[in-house]
Amino acid sequence: MSKDSTSARPAPQASAAPAPRLAKGFRDIEAAELRGLNEMIAKIREVYERYGFQALETPAIEYTDALGKFLPDQDRPNAGVFSFQDEDEQWMSLRYDLTAPLARYVAQNFQVLPKPFRRYAFGNVYRNEKPGPGRFRQFMQFDADTVGAESVAADAEMCMLAADTLEALGVKRGDYVIKVSNRKLLDGLLEGIGLDVTDSARRLTVLRAVDKLDRLGLQGVSDLLGKGRKDESGDFTKGADLTPAQTMAVINFLEKPVLENRSGNENANFVAGVEDLLAIQTLCQSAGYGADRIRVDQTVVRGLEYYTGPVFEAELTFEAKGDDGKPVRFGSVGGGGRYDDLVARFTGDKVPATGFSIGVSRLQAALSLIGDKKTEALGPVVVLVMDKGEVARYQKITQDLRNAGIRAEMYLGSSGMKAQMKYADKRNAPCAIIQGSDERAKGEVTIKDLIEGAKAAAAIKDNKEWKAARPAQFSVSETNLIDEVKKLVALHQG
Repeated sequence: MSKDSTSARPAPQASAAPAPRLAKGFRDIEAAELRGLNEMIAKIREVYERYGFQALETPAIEYTDALGKFLPDQDRPNAGVFSFQDEDEQWMSLRYDLTAPLARYVAQNFQVLPKPFRRYAFGNVYRNEKPGPGRFRQFMQFDADTVGAESVAADAEMCMLAADTLEALGVKRGDYVIKVSNRKLLDGLLEGIGLDVTDSARRLTVLRAVDKLDRLGLQGVSDLLGKGRKDESGDFTKGADLTPAQTMAVINFLEKPVLENRSGNENANFVAGVEDLLAIQTLCQSAGYGADRIRVDQTVVRGLEYYTGPVFEAELTFEAKGDDGKPVRFGSVGGGGRYDDLVARFTGDKVPATGFSIGVSRLQAALSLIGDKKTEALGPVVVLVMDKGEVARYQKITQDLRNAGIRAEMYLGSSGMKAQMKYADKRNAPCAIIQGSDERAKGEVTIKDLIEGAKAAAAIKDNKEWKAARPAQFSVSETNLIDEVKKLVALHQG
């Protein structure tokens, strides 16, 4: 290339600095919430493993056709899911739940897996849906599934698992209920009123209308069964376009307890659904799970298309007050059901399966509103750097604390003592370790109890009194440092 042609190339344009902004429908999760999340995960895992489920982790990204189209919206790759094309121009998608990837895994490994195959999994899932208050595009789920079990005993076990998990997380009996229904009921009802059940799009519109009963009430559901409904924002949702008589039949079904009003419908699907529910009810009650914990409720349908039989929903029934003092009711925090046709998409052979999923993020938000508010967890002990020429000595003190099992860090900034103390306070440190030249000459260190010091300082009226008191500050020999810090940390962890 000639010099002239090189010089003719346009110079790169300076790009504007990007604005630090969070993507719509996503959020940052900070340390305190993450600690609570990890505690929840540990408790859920303990219950799931007690039931005999084993861990499995599948990727967050799958081929779009492997995930399947089980979410609402239009028939396009990006409807409901986040999708993109890889270098081979194949469509890939972020998983919208943990069940569809499980079906792919089972189909791929069917010959070598024990049957039934019992797995649990947790992780973030992603929905390309309209975000709103408390409704995010990324959230965590924790699933348990049994693949290869046709008996409704497997569905009953999922309901018991859901109840035990909520109680393990501190939800009291009376503050939750596991509702159980069956997709066969509504399918049988729709057949009985003359709806073409092969019209999957229309059937799904009906199912999703019913699924919104708790939020929209009977009138809202009635609107969605008919022509459609306009929400508070002005957005219009097209309805199922049922006739008034068909709409009334569905509304009547939702209003009456199905086990008490099952006569008169001889549709085979409907009858089979009732029999499943009676069997689940008997199994749960025989195991000690009464209607106060697990009960039949025909209004439960669940939003995903792949369910084929029993469906269940974990609902919180208590009312709490939010940060603004207004009452908050969380409703559903988990659910699941039977999906006997999902693996068959890959193999062509029916493989019975059932599962339950906890919406961890939603449940954590609910649990934060009940019981005593937990104080912020203790941070690390902070070793202050008083003399930059003695960094190696401060680093050794820090490492000695760590080797003794104490969380500790050496201040790595460049500020003076006042700023270092402010840093230790922001880290919620139980104490700060101070060693200036005077302490070093004596072979001592000063321990400043930041928690007790804050309490004492709050009770002191003026600066002169504070200087005289030197609250919660004491000196110890270097050899006794570890023991004294352990005592102080144990006191505050109490």
